[in-house]
Amino acid sequence: MTTPNTTFPENDALTRERLSEILAQVCAAAGLDPRGARLIKFTNNAAFVLPADSVVVRIAGSAPVRDRATTVVNVARWLAEHEVPAVRLLPGVEQPVMVGVHAATLWHYTEPSGPAPGGADLGRILHRIHSLPPPAFDLPRWDPVPKFRRRIDDAEGLPAGDRDWLRSRCDELDAELTRLDYALHPGAIHGDAFVGNLIPGPDGPVICDFDSVSVGPREWDLTPAAVGKVRMDYAEDAHTPLAAGYGFDVMDWPGFATLRRVRELQLVTSVLPNLVSNPGLREQWEHRYRTLRADDTRTRWSTYR
Repeated sequence: MTTPNTTFPENDALTRERLSEILAQVCAAAGLDPRGARLIKFTNNAAFVLPADSVVVRIAGSAPVRDRATTVVNVARWLAEHEVPAVRLLPGVEQPVMVGVHAATLWHYTEPSGPAPGGADLGRILHRIHSLPPPAFDLPRWDPVPKFRRRIDDAEGLPAGDRDWLRSRCDELDAELTRLDYALHPGAIHGDAFVGNLIPGPDGPVICDFDSVSVGPREWDLTPAAVGKVRMDYAEDAHTPLAAGYGFDVMDWPGFATLRRVRELQLVTSVLPNLVSNPGLREQWEHRYRTLRADDTRTRWSTYR
């Protein structure tokens, strides 16, 4: 793990105003050129493309994501070892790179090219991951609700009543999950498997974002595309070709209603630690939260921008 000298305080928030300073520290530690850096994502992570080096710098935006950085590095190496189509770490740099409390990982930039990925691509890659032998390192156990609770505790500017309601929903889902009877054999899962985490590359799509890789029910990896079909305003249905290619339709499984509720709570709580530092998230977050609290299962959600 690379740790450059910094003067950042331990409670330093990842804000748009600080991103350039943190990026410069990461690049200095890794010997990279930050000139012309382009921010391509800022939700629970900040991701920059460095055009001079053809590298992506991914900076964890919250404590839970930061704490998973070493596991992310190990997972990336495991997937590369088995030639799974996935984004690849930048070699020759000890990772993660720590800048104060901020953890960064460095990746080869995959220039988007070729046709847009779809559900069939996701199903094929998930089948590869689910077929791998267990890694030599320990993966965390899939246990989503404590992560939601931590994000609720770390939420920026959340009224007490909303915080209490979200905690109550966590209690309900924690109890429901203990009663599920899974149909598929458990094992390594991606944990956040939706088409948005596929990048079209010159040799076909590759999967990214390993923050949630764990050991758990394979049904969970099939849930995001299904929730995308019934909840999100996506132009394409990824679930139907995924289910056909994978050979299992999670929406026909009796436990899907519970996993849908878990996924939707995940989509609401994921950005809570960044609502003040990244105000562009709030409008969509409030829309999601209002409909979730009203038990409105029909109103569509959009992606965070």
